[in-house]
This record gives sequence, C-alpha cells and structure tokens, in this order.
Amino acid sequence: MADAKKRALITGITGQDGGHLAGFLHEKGYEVFAIIRGQHNPRREAVVSEFPYVTLFDADLTDQSSLIRAMQVARPHEVYNLGAISHVGYSFKDPQLTNDVTGKGVLNMLEAIRLTDPENKVKFYQASTSEMFGGLEYNRPEKGYTEESSFHPRSPYGVAKLYGYWITKNYRESYDMFAVSGILFNHEGERRGVEFVTRKITNAVARIKLGLQDDLELGDLWPKRDWGYAGDYVRGMWLMLQQDKPEDYVLATGETHSIGEFLDLAFKEVGIDDWKPYVKQNPAFMRPAEVDVLLGDPTKAEKELGWTRDVDFPGLVKLMVEHDLAIESTKL
Repeated sequence: MADAKKRALITGITGQDGGHLAGFLHEKGYEVFAIIRGQHNPRREAVVSEFPYVTLFDADLTDQSSLIRAMQVARPHEVYNLGAISHVGYSFKDPQLTNDVTGKGVLNMLEAIRLTDPENKVKFYQASTSEMFGGLEYNRPEKGYTEESSFHPRSPYGVAKLYGYWITKNYRESYDMFAVSGILFNHEGERRGVEFVTRKITNAVARIKLGLQDDLELGDLWPKRDWGYAGDYVRGMWLMLQQDKPEDYVLATGETHSIGEFLDLAFKEVGIDDWKPYVKQNPAFMRPAEVDVLLGDPTKAEKELGWTRDVDFPGLVKLMVEHDLAIESTKL
C-alpha cells in the first residue's frame, strides 16, 4: 500500500451515512470503493449517477467470500462498515435478517480484513449505535451516556449492533487490528429514508403545506432523542481512523428533544403553529419495547478528536423541511 492516494471501502453506500461519507472522502482526495448488494439493486442507478467517482463491487455482508474479493481488489487503507438493517421498528418484524446482516455481517467483514491484511495496515470503522444503551431509567446517566456506560438494548437491532460492537473490540484485542466503534446517537438529514420518523415528518409537512397530503400518522410522540446532523457525524467517523491508537468514541449533541418538539419546529417552518389537527397516532407504528430517552456525552470525542457539530437542532429541522419542500414542489 505504497500509493500516495488513500483508498477507502464503504459498506452501506445506499444509506444516509454512506452517501455523506462517500462525498466527504472524495473531497478529501480518497479513491472510494463501495459494496452494493445484488446486480439488480434498485438503488444502484441512483448511486452510480450521484457518485460517479465510486467504484462499486457486488458483495453482501452475509457472504464472506464476496467481501474477501472486494478487499483483494480495492486494497483499502480504511474500511467503513455502515451496512445494516438499520430500521429499529423493522428489526422486530424480521429479527433473523437483522441479526445476519447487522450482527454477523460485522464478523464477516472483520474476517475478510484479517484474511487479506496479514500486516494489519487496514483501519476498520464499525457503525455502532446509541440503541445499544436502551435508555432505561436505572442505567441512564444524568449527563448522558459515555463510552463507559452499561448497555441494555431494547430491540433486535440494538442487540445485533451490540454484537457488532463486541466482536469489533474482540478483534482489536485478539489480532491487534486497528478496529474502532463509533457509538453514534441519532443523526438525521436530507438523505434519511422516509421510513424513519424525522424524514417521515419533514416530508409529510412539506406535502401538507403544498396540498399533496392531508395528515400524518405516527406512533408514540413522547420519546426523546439526541438528534444531530449526519454530515457532521461522518466527519467524526473519519477522525476516529486518523488517530494513532484505536479507541471507541461517542458522537452526540449532549441535548435531547422529543418527537413533539420536532413536530413543533417542522410545522412552524411552513407557517403552521398547531400541528395537532394534522397528526394522528397509529398503534401500528408503536414498538413492543420503546426507548424512552437517549442522551449522549461527546466529551471524549470533543477533547481527543477535536470533533464538534456545526448544525444545531433547529438548523437540522429547517434543513430537512426546506429539502423536502424543494423535492415535493416538483410534483405540482
């Protein structure tokens, strides 16, 4: 790996973080590679169109041999494992697939690196999540979860991610790999899928404003989350792999807001002060086990990585609503 230009391999290129990271690394001068599942993936065309500088491999986190082939061809300096079945609600409907991709897929990627990188030159980033903490009252620290806080996942997604976290730590300690986990609290943005509550809200708000939709159906409105902007968080991922020593880091804003507060700001962006006539609660969107509050403490990342967020909560909501207004306006 004597080439001057750094190479990075991304899993999860079709997701929110994958898109942000691909653009970020390209601007940094990296040669960017990514795996995409299936030759007929419906998102392939969009990825090729938006990221013409990314070299794609047909590979699958559940197929270790395909990951080995991708490693052998790309010869990356850095691997960012962002691929996952990442919708918490869906993980209750298909826990087995969630485990195979989100949990065991991490092991498959680590093994592919270990088998193709005997000199341990590759740096590995695992996308961990605040959902591993669970947000239960008895294990909730007053100032927010840190890298040392205890875990108690409340969904199949959280459980699978916790396996990914521990197997990453195990490979770091067992094989002396540069392998880290970024424990990221909720991060949203214009690339977020509309199946996620924040984008579901901003998309619906735009459509209601434009007369394309009458109302919005949601589940519980009281859960509180530590919401940041995804573009800020991928910068933190990169910073973790630029360190001399592999360590895990929490990325968060240090403040929480309820879904109700998100609704307040989103509707006000389009001149609607009272959202209650437009929002209906549907039991179908309520989970068997809900996480009440998730609050992170990013002190370690701020001190050691020099990482800070640029977009605050009102700015995040504004950015997302304006993006969806622009998109939905083209349908008139």
